[in-house]
Amino acid sequence: MSGRIPQSFIDDLINRVDIVEIIDARVPLKKAGREYQACCPFHNEKTPSFTVSPSKQFYHCFGCGAHGSAVGFLMDYDHLEFPEAIEELARSIGVEVPREDGPAPRRDPRRDDHYSLLERVDRYYRSQLREHPGAARAVDYLKQRGLSGEVAATFGLGYAPPGWDNLLNFLGGDAHAQQLAEELGLLVKRDEGGYYDRFRDRIMFPIRDRRGRTIGFGGRVMGDEKPKYMNSPESPVFHKGQELYGLFEARKASQKLERLLVVEGYMDVVALAQFGLTNAVATLGTATTPEHLERLYRTVREVVFCFDGDAAGRRAAWRALENTLPVMRDGREARFLFLPEGEDPDSLVRRIGAEAFREKTVESVPLSRFFLEQLEQQVDTRSVDGRARLIELARPLIQRMPDTVFRDLLLDQLAERAGIAAEKLQNRVFAGETAHTEEPPRASVSHSGRSPVRMAIRLLLEQPALAATVETPCGFEDLDAPGIALLGKLLEILKESPNLALGGILEHWRGQAEERQLAKLASTPLNLPPEGLGEEFKGAVQRLIEQRNRHRTEWLLFQDRQRGLDDAEKRELKELLAARHPKTD
Repeated sequence: MSGRIPQSFIDDLINRVDIVEIIDARVPLKKAGREYQACCPFHNEKTPSFTVSPSKQFYHCFGCGAHGSAVGFLMDYDHLEFPEAIEELARSIGVEVPREDGPAPRRDPRRDDHYSLLERVDRYYRSQLREHPGAARAVDYLKQRGLSGEVAATFGLGYAPPGWDNLLNFLGGDAHAQQLAEELGLLVKRDEGGYYDRFRDRIMFPIRDRRGRTIGFGGRVMGDEKPKYMNSPESPVFHKGQELYGLFEARKASQKLERLLVVEGYMDVVALAQFGLTNAVATLGTATTPEHLERLYRTVREVVFCFDGDAAGRRAAWRALENTLPVMRDGREARFLFLPEGEDPDSLVRRIGAEAFREKTVESVPLSRFFLEQLEQQVDTRSVDGRARLIELARPLIQRMPDTVFRDLLLDQLAERAGIAAEKLQNRVFAGETAHTEEPPRASVSHSGRSPVRMAIRLLLEQPALAATVETPCGFEDLDAPGIALLGKLLEILKESPNLALGGILEHWRGQAEERQLAKLASTPLNLPPEGLGEEFKGAVQRLIEQRNRHRTEWLLFQDRQRGLDDAEKRELKELLAARHPKTD
């Protein structure tokens, strides 16, 4: 699909769907006053703290903090990407998703053909594992690796027989099917014409997308031939840098995954599952990409990378760390498990057992420790020169990280090891980003009493229709205070879309820090009667206007002392002073 989904469509969609119906179909809800409750599907609890508000089109868990609209729920519960969640909601009410460059294109029949052919080939390979005369060798191999028939069925393992034309013959003389198979990398075109099978005499592992559709295959030899693993090439439905082997099966095995273990090969994933460790995934012949990581962190908050403990394994771990840093937002955790020499996950779990292996993943090396230890190995921290070099090595890596508490804490640890004050280190690492010159008095909101900015935002989240009671611009827009820009944007959105509920409001800040702040604020009690919300809102806006005018007056007086005022500024100052001290009869 091409083009962005218009925000106006998303707003209207969220208003039209019934969030209670969407969630209740997946998590049974019980009526509790004007809202609905359930035990949270995102963490284990015995007492319901998960609340769904039909009027606000919003859900919130007071236990773990999960929150959002119907879109967010589908993304987190069904593990969908944003466009897929929009498509799912649109289907539920029978509408088509438009795009900014025109209506969403109809589903490409050829794409459907790709999926259909892959499903046919998947069934073919599985049947060959049961029926082919030479399959006994493959079955014996799987048994030697300790795999049960149940696990083999769960992962859909199959067999590509030896020979150059087994799949080709299965497809028969269907030229269309042969062409599709070539596009999918299942058949390879001969220079002299015709095709031959890509996968021959290999155990076949179907690669599934998040919806469980087969999108490609991995084949593993049973001997010492090279390459040991062979993947389907890139195709219209398969992109190695985005897909992870075993992720669909891991989600299916447990709705409440706590962590995912990233290993190197299909057999490691399947072997761990055989021992009850169903939370392993593998990349498909590539290093872990940012796209992989975003997909992983959409499923869990903790990712454990599993590598050999030798030099090559540590180099691969460092590449994974470099790709992880830019996506390390607060709440996410990355760890590294280094295996003993000569071991892989398959052999280690067989030697020490599932429980001991699970403990190793829990006790693995945190990203922060691996980061600092690897850098320290490259310098002599006993010398000033070495400690300075340590900071220079760390600087470009830390600069790639988002502005989070995790980054601040990592900087604190780096400062301690380098023997420098944390504030000085922060200035060095982000030199030029925070530099500023002396300025005249800044307009800021008084910290005494309740913040009028916070109160105005909270009231709008509770009763979005209040936005219609004020004229914009309100007169406080250039007030320099935390939250002013957010309040201004919120008013602008509600002026354009007056029927938005809380769930729809939050979608305007999806994936941004403001979305979490607004959701948290919306979940705090107001302790005000409904009939008093309007007056409270007007009062908060008026206090902001007064504070803006007071600080604008101070700024103009400062400028008058520094350089004098032009005619327009003199008139403005006169009006502000007159408003501050109105004449009385």
